[in-house]
Amino acid sequence: MSGRVGDLSCQQQEALAKFRDNLQDLLPTMPKADDYFLLRWLRAQNFDLKISENMLRKHMEFRKQQDLDNILTWQPSEVIQLYDTGCLCGYDYEGCPVWFDLTGTLDPKGLLLSASKQELIRSRLKVCELLSQECELQSQKLGRKIETMLMVFDLEGLSLKHLWKPAVEVYQQYFAIMEANYPETVKNLIVIRANWKQELLKFISPDQLPMEFGGTMTDPDGNPKCLTKIKYGSEVPKSYYMPNQVKVQYEHTATIGRGSSLQLENEILFPGCVLRWQFASDRADISFGVFLKTKKGKQQRVGEMTAVLPSQRYNAHLVPEDGSLTCLKAGVYVLYFDNTYSLIHTKKVSYTVEVLLPDKASEEKIQSLEATRPSSTQ
Repeated sequence: MSGRVGDLSCQQQEALAKFRDNLQDLLPTMPKADDYFLLRWLRAQNFDLKISENMLRKHMEFRKQQDLDNILTWQPSEVIQLYDTGCLCGYDYEGCPVWFDLTGTLDPKGLLLSASKQELIRSRLKVCELLSQECELQSQKLGRKIETMLMVFDLEGLSLKHLWKPAVEVYQQYFAIMEANYPETVKNLIVIRANWKQELLKFISPDQLPMEFGGTMTDPDGNPKCLTKIKYGSEVPKSYYMPNQVKVQYEHTATIGRGSSLQLENEILFPGCVLRWQFASDRADISFGVFLKTKKGKQQRVGEMTAVLPSQRYNAHLVPEDGSLTCLKAGVYVLYFDNTYSLIHTKKVSYTVEVLLPDKASEEKIQSLEATRPSSTQ
């Protein structure tokens, strides 16, 4: 049995019922709580209830941290809007939306010198949510469930510049996020070059495929590239590069020795506050992550804390990082700069950290809590 709605074995039906019971606390907050949605997570883990539940719970935490319920109203910076590639264009023979990603015409280095890694990843998350919404709209339009999308990666023009390590890392992280948070949503992933474009007609009707890719679709003015639908990207002007813009003034600077790390503690008094950071490193990359202490008032190693934003290496010597996190729980959050992987180089990191209050009521609550604290001179 396929494990899809209407094609479940008795064991799979029982697993689905138990899965739903185990997730009663999460169901009201899920983007969809129907059988189609739940079965995606079960199929992704071969109907292993424990692993599937853990995967879905992590996804729901991820949704809150990234504010995915509101991401469609978020707009990336101008450079990403103008020079990132890809777009939703047409549907396959079964009505599934088609996403074109023109990797070969992308200027990855230009983008990463003009925008932070986190913003680029977030723009890709917006694509995932947009495609999920489009699947739902198609389901309503066609009167049958559309669960999956078709992704076309056009590699025409691919060169060594696309193998720049920081750019490869962004794509690796993007695909890891898709695998962990959007399982069973990609129906086909098609990689093409110039002489392979006719192969797309096996999956997509000519009237749903731009003439540039072997179909008959054009813009209203007859342009075969369908520029009103697809962003082809181009070289990013150097005027967008961060080093050419106003320099960020950081509040603090620290030197992190080779094989060493730095922990910055920030106490969050109640849920909903936003922890924001900006940092840049000097001459080399630095690893960064955010962790939540499990024992307040005690020294802890990072391995003993809860990973909120797992550590990863950032090329902050090339592009300063500017990120934020909505704190779902009160507690002590630790910003962790890690240089333990470097046995040769000492790293200099400049940074600013601030806590943003979600609203006026929260600010008043903070003030009242601080007023009830005993004075440090007492």
